[in-house]
Amino acid sequence: MINKKPDLSGLAVLVIENDASSLNRIEAGLKNFSANVYSTLTVEKAADILSQEHIHVILVSLPLADEKCLDIIKNYKSKHPDTLFYLLAEKNYCLVEPVEESVRQILDDCLQKPLDIERFVSITGASFGRPPTSKSLSVIEPLSARTKPYFIFRSYPMRMALSHLPQIAASDRTVLISGETGTGKELVARAIHMLSSRAIGPFVPINCGAIPESLIESELFGHEKGAFTGAFKSRKGKFEAAHNGILFLDEIGDMPLILQIRLLRVLEDGEVYRVGGDKRIPVNVRVITATHMDLENAVRNGLFREDLYYRLNVLRMHLPPLRERIDDIPILALHFLERAFDEMGRAKPYPAFSPETIYLLQQYPWKGNVRELRNVMTRVATLLPFDTKHVFPMHIMPHLGETEKRGSIEVLQPSSGVFIPGSTHLNKAEEMLIQEALKQTGGNRTKAAKLLGISLRTLRRKLNKIK
Repeated sequence: MINKKPDLSGLAVLVIENDASSLNRIEAGLKNFSANVYSTLTVEKAADILSQEHIHVILVSLPLADEKCLDIIKNYKSKHPDTLFYLLAEKNYCLVEPVEESVRQILDDCLQKPLDIERFVSITGASFGRPPTSKSLSVIEPLSARTKPYFIFRSYPMRMALSHLPQIAASDRTVLISGETGTGKELVARAIHMLSSRAIGPFVPINCGAIPESLIESELFGHEKGAFTGAFKSRKGKFEAAHNGILFLDEIGDMPLILQIRLLRVLEDGEVYRVGGDKRIPVNVRVITATHMDLENAVRNGLFREDLYYRLNVLRMHLPPLRERIDDIPILALHFLERAFDEMGRAKPYPAFSPETIYLLQQYPWKGNVRELRNVMTRVATLLPFDTKHVFPMHIMPHLGETEKRGSIEVLQPSSGVFIPGSTHLNKAEEMLIQEALKQTGGNRTKAAKLLGISLRTLRRKLNKIK
């Protein structure tokens, strides 16, 4: 069935715009969609039109939205509550902030100049029961419904990524989950655990990149009393803790090469030796690994063992970044916003997203993926005025700016750096760059590696050479 093209036939639209060229463009565009358009450059003329005509949609350019204009619209909406009221703002939505409570109560959305006519027609028409151009947030695909306890999605890329999840969960083979940071790799691992025959067993996660190299062996395999300085008693490792369950090794690409050999041996033999011990300890563990790196490239560069890679890459899942699954952004944002409201104890009904807010969220790159979206929605819920009925772009924009600002901190600034004389030996120059990166990141090796454009494993190897 082919959807009917959205139009505004039978609807009267009043456009109040102080820019004549913009006014003419909007008027011509709306008439192409069969709208009955009334246009004016002044608030006084708008008042005359509202006193004589029944208007369904009022579109006001922000510079004209003074107290007099808003009083006229409030009065009109009190008599015609179904009339839509939109503000038309410049590119920076934040210019609308702060909006008085009385305005928030009557405002339906804040749109951006230049007005996207087709999108305006779509969202306006949908409000009056015309065919929408996008799915409702309530649409749930069969696979989405089946995995709803663990994931919220409806996009095609995510459906493809999770299409074999039930079969993978039913297997007992190793799984390698790839994807950018923040895409939900641990959530997938937990879902595999809960849907598998090992659901009654433990789920033990460990981040291989977050534990110092000197401690990760003990964390994984445990140690005996006296095995090293500070080992005052014997301790089980993560493999023993995950017996009859699942061990989730996050950021497996950061595991030292020497430990990769031991991990491969455990996977082959099903038994571990604690550090400082010679007793074989049988373990029945399913291993799920995750990485944001290109492990095939790491294998080619000698940073990851080829035999271990093929041992881990039996069943493979790749999670797409959020920017490639934009259909999921509205339902995820709504979920995180409502969850934050619920945790705050805020009473229902919760504020809803305006159509323009949804559009804004879908245009943002979300470099931190789902994790970044969740954090932004938490901030929005915490700082949103209590009497707000809608979440407008003006409520979102400041928090997106904070995210971008934080991200830029990890970029080398032109004003900082290190001077390297032209006669400097390459190895010495490399050492100077590494030391400068560590200086800028306060000694944080993970961030320093990111600044230098190399893996954490490569940075550690180079630091060992420097020492």
